[in-house]
Amino acid sequence: MGRVYIFTRFERLWHWIQAVLIIGMLITGFEIHGSYHLLGFEQAHRVHTTSVWAFIGLWVFAMFWHLTTGEWRQYIPTMKNIDKIVRFYAVGIFKGEPHPFKPTRERKHNPMQAQTYLGVTMVVTPLIWLSGLAYLFYNELGAAGFRVDLGTIATVHTVGAFLMLAFLIGHIYLGTTGHTPMAHFRAMVTGWDDDH
Repeated sequence: MGRVYIFTRFERLWHWIQAVLIIGMLITGFEIHGSYHLLGFEQAHRVHTTSVWAFIGLWVFAMFWHLTTGEWRQYIPTMKNIDKIVRFYAVGIFKGEPHPFKPTRERKHNPMQAQTYLGVTMVVTPLIWLSGLAYLFYNELGAAGFRVDLGTIATVHTVGAFLMLAFLIGHIYLGTTGHTPMAHFRAMVTGWDDDH
């Protein structure tokens, strides 16, 4: 068994800051929605809005990094061996079979991961951002002549939040499916992955 350096320091930092911000936005967003009372509406709104701007800033920086380093290629979807990946997650994982994909610096994500990350990046995140910004600047949009129903904006934003929550739950679960339950988490902390 050897070790392979998969995730750079920036990727790990970006991943964990993003995780903290997403969890914070989910917690405060559902409180703003009225699901429970933890911080109070005003404090939850303030934390949520601050987290949103930090998240957008992080993404702008991360997009620049991905484009300048060529790491954007990691998210190009492929169908190569997708049948083996799907079979592994549907059946093989429960039989203790080895994972059919071995991550490398050149290809960190298996085909299913790449497609999922691309979908989150191209569909879920813009859905949340556009509806959230429309929500935040609703009065300004109205003053500029745009008439959008606030209830529709809130519904779209909430649907996006549930999609992100579903992704987060799935992401955490799949993080436990390495050769040990903590192997993938350890790789995202240290950058090193065991080469099995």
